[in-house]
Amino acid sequence: MARMTPEELEHLKRDVSLLKLAQDQGHKLKKQGHDFVTLCPFHREKTPSCVISPSKNLYHCFGCNAAGSVLDWLQHTERLTYPQTLLRLRELAGASSSAADVPSSPPRPKLADLDDDGQALLNQVTGFYHQNLLNSPEAMQWLEKRGLNHPELVSHFKLGFAGLHGVSGEAGILPSPASGEGRRLREKLASLGVLRTTTKQDHFRGCVVVPVVGWSESANVAHRGRVLQLYGRRTQPDYKILKGSPKHLYLPSPLAGVWNEEALKSSSEIILCEALIDAMTFWCAGFRNVTTAYGCNGFTADHLAALQYHGVKRVLIAYDRDEAGDRGAESVAGDLLEAGIEAWRVRFPAGMDANEYALKSGNPESSLGLALQQAAWMGKGSGPGAVFSHETVAENGSEPSLLAVSAGSQMEPVPCELSASGELLLKSGPRIWRVRGWQKNTVAEVMKVNVQVRDETTGGFHVDQLDMYSSRHRQGYISAAAAELGCDVAVIKRECGRVLLMLEQKQDEAQRQQTENAPASVTVSAEDETAALELLKSPSLAEQVVNDLAACGVVGESTNLLTGYLAAVSRKLDKPLAVLIQSSSAAGKSSLMDAVLGLMPEEERIQYSAMTGQSLYYLGETSLQHKILAIAEEEGVRQAAYALKLLQSDGELKIASTGKNEQSGELVTREYKVQGPVMLMLTTTAIDVDEELLNRCLVLTVNESREQTQAIHALQRHNQTLEGLLAVSEKGYLTQLHQNAQRLLRPLKVVNPFAQQLTFLSDKTRTRRDHMKYLTLIQSIALLHQYQREVKRVQHRGQWLEYIEVERSDIELANRLAHEVLGRTLDEMPPQTRKLLVLLRDQVKAWAEKQAVKAEEIRFSRRDVRAALNWGDTQLKIHLSRLLEMEYLVLFRRGLTYEYGLLWDGEDSGQPHLCGLLGVGNDNRSGSDEEQSAPGRGVVGSQSDSEKPASGQNQQGLTGEVVGVAENAVIKRKRKCAAAIAPDAQEVLRG
Repeated sequence: MARMTPEELEHLKRDVSLLKLAQDQGHKLKKQGHDFVTLCPFHREKTPSCVISPSKNLYHCFGCNAAGSVLDWLQHTERLTYPQTLLRLRELAGASSSAADVPSSPPRPKLADLDDDGQALLNQVTGFYHQNLLNSPEAMQWLEKRGLNHPELVSHFKLGFAGLHGVSGEAGILPSPASGEGRRLREKLASLGVLRTTTKQDHFRGCVVVPVVGWSESANVAHRGRVLQLYGRRTQPDYKILKGSPKHLYLPSPLAGVWNEEALKSSSEIILCEALIDAMTFWCAGFRNVTTAYGCNGFTADHLAALQYHGVKRVLIAYDRDEAGDRGAESVAGDLLEAGIEAWRVRFPAGMDANEYALKSGNPESSLGLALQQAAWMGKGSGPGAVFSHETVAENGSEPSLLAVSAGSQMEPVPCELSASGELLLKSGPRIWRVRGWQKNTVAEVMKVNVQVRDETTGGFHVDQLDMYSSRHRQGYISAAAAELGCDVAVIKRECGRVLLMLEQKQDEAQRQQTENAPASVTVSAEDETAALELLKSPSLAEQVVNDLAACGVVGESTNLLTGYLAAVSRKLDKPLAVLIQSSSAAGKSSLMDAVLGLMPEEERIQYSAMTGQSLYYLGETSLQHKILAIAEEEGVRQAAYALKLLQSDGELKIASTGKNEQSGELVTREYKVQGPVMLMLTTTAIDVDEELLNRCLVLTVNESREQTQAIHALQRHNQTLEGLLAVSEKGYLTQLHQNAQRLLRPLKVVNPFAQQLTFLSDKTRTRRDHMKYLTLIQSIALLHQYQREVKRVQHRGQWLEYIEVERSDIELANRLAHEVLGRTLDEMPPQTRKLLVLLRDQVKAWAEKQAVKAEEIRFSRRDVRAALNWGDTQLKIHLSRLLEMEYLVLFRRGLTYEYGLLWDGEDSGQPHLCGLLGVGNDNRSGSDEEQSAPGRGVVGSQSDSEKPASGQNQQGLTGEVVGVAENAVIKRKRKCAAAIAPDAQEVLRG
């Protein structure tokens, strides 16, 4: 090419239209004022940001800041050298060029669009280059110097070498240029770009040549597997022929195709390099899942389309660690992330590329593996969790350790696939590892699995069952697998280590998932929090609790419902209450328990139908702490009764269990611990309940009267109406309201300033526990009203303690409930038995009046009682037998039948009452000294007796139910309970 003067160059830059050149190249232009905009060809974008100014014949991209004249546009879009660009400018200028004597050449065809003859000629050229490389010690030495000396590299990718003579200079390769055939072939090669149009010399002379064979976005299926581009890497500059020759060359044709496309087919994780030399460095080091771009700005649409077509999920960008490489990596990462593909940056030392880094490290496999392990996430946030399918090798060149991990770097998860049948699949090069039975390993010390490794290329495989935590098992498996597959032992050992890492990560993932599935803390919205606080601050909170429980579908049972609700609140205390709901079958004990539990947060209650003897010990150390443990039937928990007693009394459980050490085979002792406190709620139909369990619980007995049954029937009929249907929605609202209110309750300490004035029954040792139930009931009431109390603080030993104080109203409500609940608990006779006794007394009196005889002369059979009281025969048999044992009845034999006589004089109201409790009132005092000092009728805070119920008038509960006792019954009990009041309490009463 004749030398071009600066004047001629400026003339060409003016004459060649940049706008027309862009249109001829297929760019879509849109007029914008006096200029045109188009998608920038130098980076990927969706919105046009490249502006072409026809008046100045210049371009500028506001996205990547690329700018210049038609010369720069032509050089970068067609990937030409500077001399080639000048020549193309002359060709485009045509007759206007100052070098009009130089004939213009037709535009070169795209290699992807070549016909069969053109592809055949290109294949002949690559074949010639390939044979030339095999016969060139100089080229093979250069490859070895760059670390590209893998025995399969040259043949697998059909590398070649052009030499200094090239295709045109080798004798016998092409016909003589004087012949017609010789001229035709040379023109054909020049049109392909293999020969230069001016000198007719080889374009790649002095270069190692790498053909790019495979994918093209614009190519159909028939075009795949064809040569789409040739890359040349100059081994040494040819200063004599062309001064300033570049090191990297491509054919002067649009860049197309994807090198090593088979890697995209076989792996979901791809290493993307900047240059082919770097990509081949990874390939020789054993990382076969690698491809390359055409330079730092050469990530084309073909690359992205191929990655998407083959379902690649992750790309590790291994560009040079320089400014240009960082910019190019950022651009590629943007395209990948936008397409839904993960982008990770492989960070070499500053200023190095992959080839230089591998050569200087002395151990390419280990150093490159380390760089891949430390790849950085290029998306927003902390990343999806690294999942890299590469291996590491010991840097000293010795056999790598099983779990080789870079020092100071966090171990990255090993990628794997989970099949539909639950098998784990791990692909490593041509080998596929399959693991079965990994889900059964619930103990951390055991990893027994069935492992198969299969080589896709040779078809060899090995399968065995082993414990991956056993070194002896692993070594045997590795040796056998390496022999079966014909692989190096070190390779199988590395991959076996990755399998073990994968299994451990899956085990950890299962544990994390189990933890995540555990009930988490629930966030209460501002609106729900306001409604819940309004409930907790209500002056009639206890009454509203009972009314809401009734609205949720429970008839009556106000005392039981409120007591159960307060017991559930006590879960936040250090010593919670326990509740046992006792009744006959189908009386409604389960409905009572479900009603209370329904208002408690789901995350703070645990319900079981039954428990085995050892089950409590393995629930987890804190899984029961400050929660409600509800069990449907006491019979279902009899095996675990001992553990429940200890948990309720001591607040924790400990067990020493013997197990086998899977590694040594020796028996070892492990300790399991469960921390309390826990609130316990049980139901039972049994009359005789374990005494040890009974005296730890508040016993609630269900109302089994005929009136209660009629009320339940009325409610059941009401539920079938429209009003009943609408009530379901109200129940949902109330349930959510109370659950949110319970979530707002804080586990504050409760101080009782009246504690020293309180008294309690002390005639039996079991009252020691019942006294604590009474005090805890007072604390629960205060805790429920915490938003109506001042939260006080006190400093002790450098720590601040927050607490609330009990008020008189709390003790008053606790006394009302204690008479009903603890009064029955302390009665040696079960409630239903006591009820039958009262009914028998009334019935015997009626029979005596009717027969005009004394009551002690009346004899009656079980059939008589069944007919008079409408009780079931089984029920009567149980309770009559108990009354007989307790000598309230006497048995007479009359022929083949038995008759009973009543021995009880009837001096009891039949109402439950707890002796020894002090009343609560205001500061005014009135009434006689006798009344003030009467047992069970004392006051806390100087209660006025004038405010007590009049004689013969019952104390009423929160919803009208009777929860106190008749005054006359209290007077009769005063004598019996006098001894129960401690001397100091007597002094309080007199004061």
